[in-house]
Amino acid sequence: MKNYLFLGLIGTVISFSSCSSSNDETNIEPEKKLLLSKFTTVYYDNPSQPETVDQTFEYNNKGELIKILHKGLATTFEYIDGKPVKANFYNNKQELSYSSVFYYKGALLDKTQQTYANSLSRTTNYTYAANGQLTNITNCMSANCTDPGTSYTYSGENVSTENISTPGSPSYVYKEEYSYDNKLNPHTNTNKYLRLVMGSPDVISKNNYIIDKSSTKTGTTWTAGETTTYILEYNTARLPVKATGTGSDGKLSVLHTYEYITQ
Repeated sequence: MKNYLFLGLIGTVISFSSCSSSNDETNIEPEKKLLLSKFTTVYYDNPSQPETVDQTFEYNNKGELIKILHKGLATTFEYIDGKPVKANFYNNKQELSYSSVFYYKGALLDKTQQTYANSLSRTTNYTYAANGQLTNITNCMSANCTDPGTSYTYSGENVSTENISTPGSPSYVYKEEYSYDNKLNPHTNTNKYLRLVMGSPDVISKNNYIIDKSSTKTGTTWTAGETTTYILEYNTARLPVKATGTGSDGKLSVLHTYEYITQ
């Protein structure tokens, strides 16, 4: 199964409000929302030695994600008027490895420009359908690259198919096909632009996938891969707290757990 890291985390707001028994509107508490604070994944590729991976998320008093921590690595985010404008990536010595600047066209994220310590740069471009859904991501080391990148198709507000294509000969296409529940995604209250930058269907989509079917195309030949089926548990806000994945062989494949803070 793919290790969707990343990097990070908006859309629908989950809000709770309460008022005094006298219904005095001046006593209504400010709107609060649940923010993902920790995401833990346990991989059972080797059942006798499962691998545990943690990600933790920190927010400012506006509910904006400002830091992600993972295996000693850190990513920080800067904002202007609610839009992320820069991400800084630090190694396990807390030294800056590279920075990424965000560029927009109107309300859409157009591209991010990464600059590395060795002065190399890379541009990530984002393409959208007429309805504003992300359809393609390309990573370019040159200004006019033609690398195929990653493409998405949708069923409603969820990514139904993800294709990751590689250049070269022979070329490869890695395809993931997804089916979903009707509950809210754990990243629901994360900044929508950061969700796009993270770029994985489990972050972009509105709901949570319950089936992940993979296959690979080499040249013109498709080969079936692993199919993972998930059983999810939810909290009272309809957000997942646990997702247990079973592989094609019927054995435990992966376990995701989610923790939240209220802000």
